[in-house]
Amino acid sequence: MGKAKAKAKQVKGKLKETVGDAMDDKGMQAEGRGEQMTGKAQETAAKAAERLKKSGR
Repeated sequence: MGKAKAKAKQVKGKLKETVGDAMDDKGMQAEGRGEQMTGKAQETAAKAAERLKKSGR
């Protein structure tokens, strides 16, 4: 997954968390936080892959 898709997942998660907060839906809030963390992990992995590619390994 590329950095752009990972960033989009983070934004989607933040939106879900915000909507869950507004609706007092703890499940939706947790799901949104989970999506944000997944997106951050995917973004970190994509950055690491780019660095490895640039270093020629």
